[in-house]
Order: sequence, then structure tokens, then C-alpha cells
Amino acid sequence: MPGRADTTTFTPYARIGLLGGSFDPPHTGHLHLSTEALKRFGLDSVVWLVSPGNPLKPNAPAPLQSRIQACQELVDHPRIKVSGIEADLGTRYTAETLAALTHAFPKVKFTWLMGADNLVQFHRWEDWESIAAQVPIGVLARPGARSAALGGKAARIMRAARIPAASSHLLGHRDAPAWCFVNMPMRAESSSAIRARGEW
Repeated sequence: MPGRADTTTFTPYARIGLLGGSFDPPHTGHLHLSTEALKRFGLDSVVWLVSPGNPLKPNAPAPLQSRIQACQELVDHPRIKVSGIEADLGTRYTAETLAALTHAFPKVKFTWLMGADNLVQFHRWEDWESIAAQVPIGVLARPGARSAALGGKAARIMRAARIPAASSHLLGHRDAPAWCFVNMPMRAESSSAIRARGEW
């Protein structure tokens, strides 16, 4: 069934990073961000939440099962998993997904992951402050987005909850609200560029 999730991915007492998105298509930048998050934020694993659709994007993505399959073919790391659980939950927004996951898996320590380009527009997400109140947030640098991200509306409002990059390894253990921005070797891959080249 499209989107069917392996709930054993959400192991009790594990520190799990959640990387959400349309993955339309997935690329090595997603993989690079995930491996860096594992190293930087004290996580046991990272789960890619392949969304049925993205409310902030005007055009519908490729079929969900095609995107899940592409993710599974790309991922070559034993601590990175692919999930279509949002389709099973019937959630549309990240805040709803997190509320459902934290309720269903109360013994799991979730951390939301995003690139700095998403932090720039984070204040536009539905119930974004609820997201920040539910789980810690790990933000990783993206090309050209550092200044805009750290100077943006969401970063300013959440300033008091920010932990220094030198303590990033503690993020997966922290209770919300808490967030951390870390630099990393950056790659310029993007799903929109891949689609523009007609490679998806």
C-alpha cells in the first residue's frame, strides 16, 4: 500500500531525527544532510518522512510510491530509514504529523531536521510555533542561506531556545523548545534544479 510505514523504525528510547519533505526527487544533498545530522546532533537514526504533498508548493509532486522507491534506492546508510507514515496518518502539516508521532510513540525522542533554507521560511509553516514547542530542531547550513536563516523571523523569535553549535551533540537529548544551527561542508544539489534539467 502506498505510504505504508514500517513502525519498527521508531524504536522506543531511540533519538530519531526526522527529515520531512516531498523528496521530489531525493538527491545526495538529502543524504549528506542526514549523515551530518547523525554526527552533529547525537542521534541514533534519521528517518525521511516522504510527504504526500507540500502545502507551500503550488505544483503536485510525483506519485508518492515513486518518490519512496527513489529514496530507498538512494539511501545506502544503515541508520537512515525511509517512511511514508504521513500518508497512513492522514496528516497534511508538520505540526499535525509531530503531534501524531509523539502521541503514538511517547518513548521516542524526536528531533526535527531542516536545512537553513527552510529556517528562512519557517515562520510561514502552519502552526510553526507548535513544532518548536513539540520537539528540538536541528538546522544545517545550506548554500547562501546562513545569514538569512539566522536573521529571519523564526530565528529571532526562538533566540532564547538556541543552543550553541559547540553543544550540538546534546540536541537529541534535549526537551523542546531547543534548536541548534551548525555549519557543514555544503553541496549545491537541489530537487528543483534536478527537475529543471528534466532528470526526474
